[in-house]
Amino acid sequence: MSATVVERNKEARKRIVSDKAAKISVKDLNLYYGEKQALYSIELDIQEKEVTALIGPSGCGKSTFLRTLNRMNDLIDGVKISGDIVIDNENIYKSNDVIKLRTKVGMVFQKPNLFPMSIYDNVAYGPRMQGIKSKKELNRIVEESLRGAAIWDEVKDRLKTSALGLSGGQQQRVCIARAIAMKPEIILMDEPTSALDPISTLKVEELIAQMKKDYTIVIVTHNMQQAARVSDKTAFFLSGEVIEYDETNTIFSMPKDQRTEDYVTGRFG
Repeated sequence: MSATVVERNKEARKRIVSDKAAKISVKDLNLYYGEKQALYSIELDIQEKEVTALIGPSGCGKSTFLRTLNRMNDLIDGVKISGDIVIDNENIYKSNDVIKLRTKVGMVFQKPNLFPMSIYDNVAYGPRMQGIKSKKELNRIVEESLRGAAIWDEVKDRLKTSALGLSGGQQQRVCIARAIAMKPEIILMDEPTSALDPISTLKVEELIAQMKKDYTIVIVTHNMQQAARVSDKTAFFLSGEVIEYDETNTIFSMPKDQRTEDYVTGRFG
Protein backbone atom coordinates (compact mmCIF):
# COMPACT_ATOMS: atom_id res chain seq x y z
CA MET A 1 0.00 0.00 0.00
CA SER A 2 1.29 3.44 -0.84
CA ALA A 3 2.28 5.89 1.89
CA THR A 4 -0.13 8.33 0.25
CA VAL A 5 -3.15 6.12 1.05
CA VAL A 6 -2.09 5.70 4.68
CA GLU A 7 -1.49 9.41 5.20
CA ARG A 8 -4.75 10.36 3.47
CA ASN A 9 -6.78 8.04 5.70
CA LYS A 10 -5.04 9.31 8.82
CA GLU A 11 -5.75 12.86 7.72
CA ALA A 12 -9.45 12.02 7.26
CA ARG A 13 -9.50 10.66 10.81
CA LYS A 14 -7.84 13.73 12.29
CA ARG A 15 -10.64 15.96 11.04
CA ILE A 16 -12.89 14.73 13.83
CA VAL A 17 -11.74 16.30 17.07
CA SER A 18 -13.61 15.42 20.24
CA ASP A 19 -13.00 15.86 23.95
CA LYS A 20 -14.56 12.50 24.76
CA ALA A 21 -13.01 9.09 24.16
CA ALA A 22 -14.24 7.17 21.15
CA LYS A 23 -16.68 4.31 21.67
CA ILE A 24 -15.13 2.61 18.63
CA SER A 25 -11.58 3.39 17.53
CA VAL A 26 -10.35 1.95 14.22
CA LYS A 27 -6.67 2.21 13.33
CA ASP A 28 -4.88 1.09 10.18
CA LEU A 29 -7.55 -1.50 9.33
CA ASN A 30 -6.88 -3.55 6.19
CA LEU A 31 -9.06 -6.38 4.92
CA TYR A 32 -8.44 -8.91 2.17
CA TYR A 33 -10.71 -11.41 0.45
CA GLY A 34 -8.01 -13.90 -0.48
CA GLU A 35 -5.50 -11.86 -2.48
CA LYS A 36 -7.93 -9.00 -3.20
CA GLN A 37 -7.70 -6.06 -0.81
CA ALA A 38 -11.08 -4.57 0.04
CA LEU A 39 -10.24 -2.07 2.81
CA TYR A 40 -7.15 0.14 2.92
CA SER A 41 -5.78 1.54 6.18
CA ILE A 42 -9.15 2.64 7.59
CA GLU A 43 -8.88 5.21 10.40
CA LEU A 44 -12.08 6.20 12.22
CA ASP A 45 -13.13 7.22 15.72
CA ILE A 46 -16.84 6.70 16.33
CA GLN A 47 -18.37 8.54 19.28
CA GLU A 48 -20.79 7.15 21.82
CA LYS A 49 -24.52 7.79 21.41
CA GLU A 50 -24.20 9.35 18.00
CA VAL A 51 -25.31 8.21 14.56
CA THR A 52 -22.45 7.72 12.12
CA ALA A 53 -23.39 7.24 8.47
CA LEU A 54 -21.20 5.38 5.99
CA ILE A 55 -21.81 6.51 2.42
CA GLY A 56 -20.26 5.76 -0.96
CA PRO A 57 -20.99 3.97 -4.24
CA SER A 58 -21.74 0.24 -4.45
CA GLY A 59 -18.69 -1.91 -3.85
CA CYS A 60 -16.72 0.81 -2.04
CA GLY A 61 -16.26 -1.22 1.16
CA LYS A 62 -18.75 0.40 3.53
CA SER A 63 -20.75 -2.78 4.28
CA THR A 64 -17.52 -4.78 4.53
CA PHE A 65 -16.26 -2.25 7.06
CA LEU A 66 -19.54 -2.35 9.01
CA ARG A 67 -19.22 -6.13 9.36
CA THR A 68 -15.72 -5.81 10.82
CA LEU A 69 -17.23 -4.05 13.85
CA ASN A 70 -18.87 -7.25 15.09
CA ARG A 71 -16.56 -9.70 13.30
CA MET A 72 -19.21 -10.91 10.87
CA ASN A 73 -16.48 -11.18 8.22
CA ASP A 74 -14.99 -14.02 10.29
CA LEU A 75 -17.72 -16.20 8.75
CA ILE A 76 -16.30 -15.73 5.22
CA ASP A 77 -13.58 -18.11 4.03
CA GLY A 78 -10.29 -16.53 3.05
CA VAL A 79 -10.77 -13.21 4.83
CA LYS A 80 -7.60 -11.70 6.34
CA ILE A 81 -7.66 -8.64 8.57
CA SER A 82 -4.89 -6.49 10.01
CA GLY A 83 -5.02 -3.40 12.18
CA ASP A 84 -6.96 -2.61 15.33
CA ILE A 85 -10.60 -2.11 16.26
CA VAL A 86 -10.95 -1.07 19.88
CA ILE A 87 -14.38 -0.93 21.54
CA ASP A 88 -14.40 0.41 25.09
CA ASN A 89 -10.63 -0.09 25.34
CA GLU A 90 -10.79 -3.73 24.21
CA ASN A 91 -9.26 -4.83 20.90
CA ILE A 92 -12.02 -7.02 19.47
CA TYR A 93 -9.65 -8.93 17.19
CA LYS A 94 -7.47 -9.94 20.15
CA SER A 95 -10.42 -11.30 22.10
CA ASN A 96 -11.83 -14.80 21.58
CA ASP A 97 -15.26 -13.98 23.02
CA VAL A 98 -17.16 -13.34 19.79
CA ILE A 99 -20.52 -14.16 21.41
CA LYS A 100 -19.99 -11.41 23.99
CA LEU A 101 -19.01 -9.01 21.19
CA ARG A 102 -22.13 -9.74 19.14
CA THR A 103 -24.28 -9.25 22.22
CA LYS A 104 -22.72 -5.84 22.76
CA VAL A 105 -22.78 -4.95 19.04
CA GLY A 106 -26.18 -5.77 17.54
CA MET A 107 -26.97 -5.74 13.82
CA VAL A 108 -29.96 -4.96 11.63
CA PHE A 109 -29.72 -6.13 8.04
CA GLN A 110 -30.86 -4.71 4.70
CA LYS A 111 -33.94 -6.91 4.50
CA PRO A 112 -36.01 -7.97 7.51
CA ASN A 113 -34.81 -11.44 8.54
CA LEU A 114 -37.38 -12.53 11.06
CA PHE A 115 -37.68 -16.15 12.14
CA PRO A 116 -40.83 -18.07 11.08
CA MET A 117 -42.35 -17.78 14.53
CA SER A 118 -44.50 -15.37 16.50
CA ILE A 119 -43.66 -11.74 17.12
CA TYR A 120 -43.16 -12.55 20.80
CA ASP A 121 -40.86 -15.48 20.14
CA ASN A 122 -38.77 -13.47 17.68
CA VAL A 123 -38.02 -10.83 20.29
CA ALA A 124 -37.62 -13.33 23.14
CA TYR A 125 -35.30 -15.60 21.12
CA GLY A 126 -32.02 -13.94 22.13
CA PRO A 127 -32.80 -13.61 25.84
CA ARG A 128 -33.87 -17.26 25.91
CA MET A 129 -30.57 -18.25 24.32
CA GLN A 130 -28.89 -16.32 27.14
CA GLY A 131 -30.68 -18.55 29.63
CA ILE A 132 -33.59 -16.32 30.67
CA LYS A 133 -36.55 -18.60 31.34
CA SER A 134 -38.80 -16.53 33.61
CA LYS A 135 -42.04 -15.77 31.78
CA LYS A 136 -42.41 -12.51 33.72
CA GLU A 137 -38.89 -11.41 32.77
CA LEU A 138 -39.37 -12.38 29.12
CA ASN A 139 -42.67 -10.49 29.00
CA ARG A 140 -40.91 -7.41 30.36
CA ILE A 141 -38.05 -7.67 27.86
CA VAL A 142 -40.41 -8.20 24.91
CA GLU A 143 -42.60 -5.21 25.81
CA GLU A 144 -39.62 -2.92 26.54
CA SER A 145 -37.91 -3.92 23.29
CA LEU A 146 -41.02 -3.44 21.15
CA ARG A 147 -41.64 -0.07 22.82
CA GLY A 148 -38.01 0.83 22.19
CA ALA A 149 -38.54 0.02 18.52
CA ALA A 150 -41.70 2.16 18.43
CA ILE A 151 -43.95 -0.71 17.39
CA TRP A 152 -45.54 -1.93 20.65
CA ASP A 153 -48.88 -0.19 20.08
CA GLU A 154 -49.14 -1.74 16.61
CA VAL A 155 -48.49 -5.34 17.69
CA LYS A 156 -49.39 -5.65 21.39
CA ASP A 157 -52.67 -7.42 20.58
CA ARG A 158 -51.10 -9.91 18.15
CA LEU A 159 -47.88 -10.99 19.85
CA LYS A 160 -48.66 -14.68 19.32
CA THR A 161 -49.27 -14.32 15.57
CA SER A 162 -46.60 -14.91 12.98
CA ALA A 163 -44.12 -12.07 12.59
CA LEU A 164 -44.02 -12.84 8.88
CA GLY A 165 -47.58 -11.51 8.57
CA LEU A 166 -46.43 -7.97 9.33
CA SER A 167 -45.70 -5.35 6.69
CA GLY A 168 -42.10 -4.87 5.61
CA GLY A 169 -41.68 -1.73 7.70
CA GLN A 170 -43.17 -3.41 10.75
CA GLN A 171 -40.93 -6.44 10.26
CA GLN A 172 -37.86 -4.23 10.18
CA ARG A 173 -38.87 -2.54 13.43
CA VAL A 174 -39.39 -5.96 15.02
CA CYS A 175 -35.87 -6.82 13.84
CA ILE A 176 -34.69 -3.69 15.65
CA ALA A 177 -36.64 -4.78 18.75
CA ARG A 178 -34.97 -8.19 18.54
CA ALA A 179 -31.58 -6.46 18.51
CA ILE A 180 -32.55 -4.21 21.43
CA ALA A 181 -33.66 -7.24 23.46
CA MET A 182 -30.02 -8.34 23.72
CA LYS A 183 -29.20 -5.06 25.49
CA PRO A 184 -26.47 -3.98 23.08
CA GLU A 185 -24.52 -0.75 23.39
CA ILE A 186 -23.88 -0.43 19.64
CA ILE A 187 -26.30 -1.14 16.78
CA LEU A 188 -25.06 -1.60 13.22
CA MET A 189 -27.56 -1.01 10.41
CA ASP A 190 -26.82 -2.13 6.85
CA GLU A 191 -29.16 -0.14 4.59
CA PRO A 192 -32.10 -0.82 6.93
CA THR A 193 -34.67 1.05 4.82
CA SER A 194 -33.63 0.13 1.28
CA ALA A 195 -36.47 -2.41 0.96
CA LEU A 196 -39.11 -0.17 2.55
CA ASP A 197 -41.69 2.27 1.23
CA PRO A 198 -41.31 6.01 2.01
CA ILE A 199 -43.72 5.99 4.98
CA SER A 200 -42.01 3.00 6.60
CA THR A 201 -38.63 4.57 5.87
CA LEU A 202 -39.68 7.73 7.71
CA LYS A 203 -40.79 5.70 10.74
CA VAL A 204 -37.44 3.91 10.90
CA GLU A 205 -35.58 7.22 10.55
CA GLU A 206 -37.63 8.71 13.39
CA LEU A 207 -36.83 5.63 15.44
CA ILE A 208 -33.08 6.03 14.79
CA ALA A 209 -33.27 9.63 16.02
CA GLN A 210 -34.89 8.41 19.27
CA MET A 211 -32.52 5.47 19.69
CA LYS A 212 -29.30 7.48 19.68
CA LYS A 213 -30.14 8.63 23.21
CA ASP A 214 -29.36 5.08 24.32
CA TYR A 215 -27.23 3.50 21.60
CA THR A 216 -24.23 4.19 19.40
CA ILE A 217 -25.49 3.66 15.84
CA VAL A 218 -23.50 3.06 12.66
CA ILE A 219 -25.60 3.01 9.49
CA VAL A 220 -24.71 2.18 5.89
CA THR A 221 -26.91 4.02 3.43
CA HIS A 222 -26.99 4.79 -0.29
CA ASN A 223 -29.53 7.52 0.36
CA MET A 224 -27.79 10.90 0.64
CA GLN A 225 -30.90 12.58 2.04
CA GLN A 226 -31.19 9.89 4.69
CA ALA A 227 -27.57 10.30 5.76
CA ALA A 228 -28.11 14.05 6.01
CA ARG A 229 -31.30 13.59 8.04
CA VAL A 230 -30.28 10.97 10.59
CA SER A 231 -26.53 11.15 11.18
CA ASP A 232 -24.26 13.30 13.32
CA LYS A 233 -21.11 12.34 11.41
CA THR A 234 -20.53 10.87 7.95
CA ALA A 235 -17.68 8.87 6.45
CA PHE A 236 -17.35 8.80 2.66
CA PHE A 237 -15.89 5.55 1.35
CA LEU A 238 -14.43 5.10 -2.14
CA SER A 239 -12.56 2.06 -3.47
CA GLY A 240 -11.95 0.70 0.03
CA GLU A 241 -10.65 3.98 1.49
CA VAL A 242 -12.16 6.58 3.78
CA ILE A 243 -11.84 9.69 1.64
CA GLU A 244 -13.37 12.06 4.16
CA TYR A 245 -14.89 11.84 7.63
CA ASP A 246 -16.47 14.82 9.34
CA GLU A 247 -19.59 16.33 10.84
CA THR A 248 -22.47 15.49 8.52
CA ASN A 249 -23.30 19.14 7.87
CA THR A 250 -19.71 19.74 6.79
CA ILE A 251 -19.61 16.70 4.50
CA PHE A 252 -22.74 17.85 2.68
CA SER A 253 -22.16 21.60 2.65
CA MET A 254 -18.39 22.15 2.73
CA PRO A 255 -16.53 18.92 1.86
CA LYS A 256 -12.77 19.26 1.75
CA ASP A 257 -12.12 16.65 -0.94
CA GLN A 258 -13.32 17.13 -4.51
CA ARG A 259 -14.32 13.45 -4.74
CA THR A 260 -16.62 13.87 -1.75
CA GLU A 261 -18.23 16.91 -3.33
CA ASP A 262 -18.66 15.06 -6.63
CA TYR A 263 -20.38 12.17 -4.86
CA VAL A 264 -22.72 14.09 -2.57
CA THR A 265 -23.78 16.38 -5.43
CA GLY A 266 -24.61 13.38 -7.65
CA ARG A 267 -21.84 13.69 -10.22
CA PHE A 268 -21.06 10.00 -9.79
CA GLY A 269 -22.16 6.97 -7.80
